[in-house]
Amino acid sequence: MAGIDVVHVPYKGGAPALADLVAGQLTFMIENVPGTMPLVKSGKLRALAITSAQRSPLAPELPTMAEAGVPGYEMVGWNGIFVAKGTPPEIVAKLSTELTKVLRLPEVKEQMAALGAVPGGDSPQAFAAFVNAESIRWGKIIRDKGIKPE
Repeated sequence: MAGIDVVHVPYKGGAPALADLVAGQLTFMIENVPGTMPLVKSGKLRALAITSAQRSPLAPELPTMAEAGVPGYEMVGWNGIFVAKGTPPEIVAKLSTELTKVLRLPEVKEQMAALGAVPGGDSPQAFAAFVNAESIRWGKIIRDKGIKPE
């Protein structure tokens, strides 16, 4: 989307990649906000943009990729809770209700915010639609770019 050719360099985690970025072995990387901000604040790295659609509360001064000139760019990490296919609907509903209660607790929201995360808590149907949309989106990118598992 930015019109640049990127070479993927596999690493065993963000810390070794960040060390190489600081050392000048890499020209740039996309990494989570909590892991990079100490290096940005110390002057060892320069943050360019946030990959989510909204600015991060952890770094509100950073523009989004769209604001930085790459409209339509959005890439965020997410987590979800899945159950086995065929789980009775009443069990799914109970799990959803209880998990949503936990995600709305002030202390949980605070801990997640410190990690740059925004708790969800949508319905199982909304989450299923999100997962489906992500699968379609990333599947197209994988096919278009000819990405193969290593």
